Order: sequence, then structure tokens, then C-alpha cells
Amino acid sequence: MSLEPRIKRAAPVFPLPVRLQALWEIDLAKDAYDELKTYFRLFDPLHNREEEIFTKLGYIDVQFLAPRIKAETMMTVGLMDTVCPPSSSLPPTTKIQAKKSLVLYPDFGHEGLPGVNDKIFKFMGRAVVRCGGRRKYCRGA
Repeated sequence: MSLEPRIKRAAPVFPLPVRLQALWEIDLAKDAYDELKTYFRLFDPLHNREEEIFTKLGYIDVQFLAPRIKAETMMTVGLMDTVCPPSSSLPPTTKIQAKKSLVLYPDFGHEGLPGVNDKIFKFMGRAVVRCGGRRKYCRGA
């Protein structure tokens, strides 16, 4: 959504964390990040290249792309999420300069969130209007 300027609205649920190395260091790099452990076990068991690996992963870190987001954004986060912890996934929202909103589920983790699909459909639906009997996306919406 940051590299494609035609995208007008985005509604990420469980946004990806930033600073993977920090998650690794506090032992939260599991589940979705299990590949990191597998990589080190198979290709760098003594972690001789750990700094280099995390530097390269930093090139795709969401925090560096966030300032380029032009789409109106509605982020949804479960505050008990241990896969995409809020402490790591929320900081990029401060760097988004477009209009943004945050939907927080205080008692939920990385799981089904009641009513989230309705919220997303409503948010996305505001960009669609009737034009000449057909539905059409408006450029300024």
C-alpha cells in the first residue's frame, strides 16, 4: 500500500511487526517467524552472520515504508497478540502521514476478531459510489 499510489484505502489486520531483531532478542520470533530459527540452524548455526541477516531484513521493515503510505488507513490490532505484538506493530502508524484510524481489541490476540469484517467493509465501502447506474471507484473518495 505504500509503493502503489493508486491504492486509496487500506485496512491491515495484525500489521507486521517492525524491528525483527528486537523480537528475536526477546524470544518472540516464533510462530510466523520460525523460518528465522530454521535459517540459523541450517545455514548459520554459530550466528556469525546474524548482524548481516538482520540488516538485510531491515530493508523491508515496515517502519521505513510507512512514511510513503498515501492511502487512508484503518489498522486493526489485538492487544494480546503475541505473533504480531502491538509493541512492535503499532509504531509505524505514527509515521503514516495519510488519514488513519486504529481499531483496538483489548482482550484479543492473533485470532478471529468479532465484527472486524463489517468494520472493514464499511470503511472500504465509503470509497465506492454509484456512477451512471454502475458502481465505480471515485478518485477523490
